[in-house]
Amino acid sequence: MAQYEHLPIYRKAFDLRNISRKIVRLIIRANSERDKVPTLEEVRVEIEELKVTARICKEVKAFKNFNSFKHMMGEIISLGKQCEGWFRSMRGR
Repeated sequence: MAQYEHLPIYRKAFDLRNISRKIVRLIIRANSERDKVPTLEEVRVEIEELKVTARICKEVKAFKNFNSFKHMMGEIISLGKQCEGWFRSMRGR
C-alpha cells in the first residue's frame, strides 16, 4: 500500500477537516451557553484559520481545480457571515 501521510497535500487536507470539526464543536458549545460572545469570538478566529488553510491547500494543489477552491472559499465566507450575524445579535443584548 502506498504511503501518503508524509505528503504536504495530505496534511493540509486534514488540517481543513480538523479546523472544520473544531468550528462545529464551538458552535454547539456557543448554542448551549448563556453568554455566547466569548465562544463566538473563538469561532471567528477558527474561521480565519480555515480561510488561510484553504489558501495553503490551493497552493499545494489540494483542490482538483480552481472552481473547487472557489466553492470552498464561498462556503467559508458564508459561514463567517453567519457567525458575524450571530455575534452582533448576541453582542447587542
